[in-house]
Amino acid sequence: MSAPSIETLRRAALATPDHYLEFLRVPAMSLGTYVLEPGAVDPQSPHDADEVYFVVRGQGQFRHGDSDEAVGPGEVLYVPARQKHGFHDITEELVLLVVFAPSEHAPG
Repeated sequence: MSAPSIETLRRAALATPDHYLEFLRVPAMSLGTYVLEPGAVDPQSPHDADEVYFVVRGQGQFRHGDSDEAVGPGEVLYVPARQKHGFHDITEELVLLVVFAPSEHAPG
């Protein structure tokens, strides 16, 4: 399977109300693109699946559990299922590849 370019995925994600676009789903995982603009408030709540973020570009802060850290291009972030997390203090548009395993909203 060949996916569209990250720029195509970025533009498509920005066109959605929540700036998230899922572009691959199989039972074991789903893959999407999430975009947060400078100053944006990340509204997400904990998920029922484990999650991995890959920061394609941008700068900001990431809070997960009791930790808070600066994030930037090339970083990989892991969030266990049901852990509170979110991005904040975004200073440069964050473009993120997101992996849920198993697929987000997959039957348990």
